[in-house]
Amino acid sequence: MLFPFQPMTLSRRREPFNHPDWLFEIKHDGFRSLAYIQDGQCQLVSRRGNVFKRFLPLAGQMAKELKVSVVLDGEIVCLDASGRSQFHSLLFHRGTPYFYAFDILQLNGKDLRSLPLIARKKQLRKLIPNRSSLLYVDHIEARGEDLFRLACREDLEGIVAKRKDGVYGPQADWVKIKNPKYSQSVGRHELFNRRSA
Repeated sequence: MLFPFQPMTLSRRREPFNHPDWLFEIKHDGFRSLAYIQDGQCQLVSRRGNVFKRFLPLAGQMAKELKVSVVLDGEIVCLDASGRSQFHSLLFHRGTPYFYAFDILQLNGKDLRSLPLIARKKQLRKLIPNRSSLLYVDHIEARGEDLFRLACREDLEGIVAKRKDGVYGPQADWVKIKNPKYSQSVGRHELFNRRSA
């Protein structure tokens, strides 16, 4: 399989905002990944273009569930009983991994990146099966401040803001707004320093 796509980058913003031209998603805490599914096979590829070999069972399950040729953008996560991302469970293989899809880049050979985001998400929603290893990242429109308050109250990592009419590419605007009191961020830097030492 070829990996021709570069995942969208996110800029940072400190404060949430409301705007009718934007949609807002929960930011799930895991490993960003592109999923390439074709001919009954799936490869999960990191932002740096490396195949996630540790998630081969998840990739195999995704290939069984989607009988199409498709490229998805999303996050590999582990979830607790309430549906909250649990980064340590993912990092230390203590839970079942899922793929939370928030965008679709290609479907059956057709490049969708020039479509408006809201149109891509409609196609993605139709594609994701119920009760599977694949989950759909839902969104709300306009009310980013409300979603951010919810994310903080539920101790989630934060939210991501995206223009509804945005294409997928370097000129697009994706903005992450992080929960400053997110409990799972405590000690994260030291944890990765220890693992890389």
